[in-house]
Amino acid sequence: MREGEPSRTAFGSAVHRAVHQDLDGGRIFRDPLAWQILGIDREATLADPAATERPRLRVFIAARHRFAEDTLATAVERGTRQVVVLGAGLDAFAYRNPHAETRVFEVDFPATGAWKRDRLADAGIAVPDSVTYVGVDFESDDLMSRLVEAGLDPTAPAFFLWLGVVPYLTWEAVTATLMAIASVPSGEVVFDYTTPTHQLDAKALSDRTDLIARVAEVGEPLSAGVETEALHTLLADLGFGEVEDLGRPQIRARFLGRQAGSETGGAHLLRARASA
Repeated sequence: MREGEPSRTAFGSAVHRAVHQDLDGGRIFRDPLAWQILGIDREATLADPAATERPRLRVFIAARHRFAEDTLATAVERGTRQVVVLGAGLDAFAYRNPHAETRVFEVDFPATGAWKRDRLADAGIAVPDSVTYVGVDFESDDLMSRLVEAGLDPTAPAFFLWLGVVPYLTWEAVTATLMAIASVPSGEVVFDYTTPTHQLDAKALSDRTDLIARVAEVGEPLSAGVETEALHTLLADLGFGEVEDLGRPQIRARFLGRQAGSETGGAHLLRARASA
């Protein structure tokens, strides 16, 4: 993060979500507010190779939102009424939330949250009474304390959307956040993570190298990646009894309708649910 500025990577992810609505017809994930919340020239953006030349990343970003919101819908059916969006960036879920019975807590760095509220006002997007903003530094603040101060009931189930954040955090910060989520009865989370570069094939390594350079230029460097086995061990130790981890083959099959293939490494989508 740069002091007093919104996250550059959050803005970039929002651009990919918006472009997906046009170039891919929103076939994986539809977001009617994707362009509106950005406030940028649609035609100019679609004509800019920098915004359109990375289809694999664009599809992955669409898939992680689809996976997260499908999983959330199931949690709401079970009775979950608290939703926490960690590292909210320019995510528009809270403003098109189809689950009227839920309360949404948007958590982000204070600079990003303040900038987003200004952007929403400029775009004419109404903020529902059910939305609460919570400023948190994931590397130094106690997440659960901040959420409880904002009104979260720590004795009731909660669902956490944690998208596009873990790849930028230290292992210590990831562990602390998962501990906080596990402390909530039936706490459930969907997040994405990336495996270390030594596990990537040539194409994935090329994509990762390019991404590493891009985000480093804007002062938001990626972490070294997470070993899947170590992550699963951590989740089990923390009491997450249900874990669903989608690698590239499973993402291809579920969201693109293609053969799974045998690729390993790269970006993963993960769902974990703690015991009641």
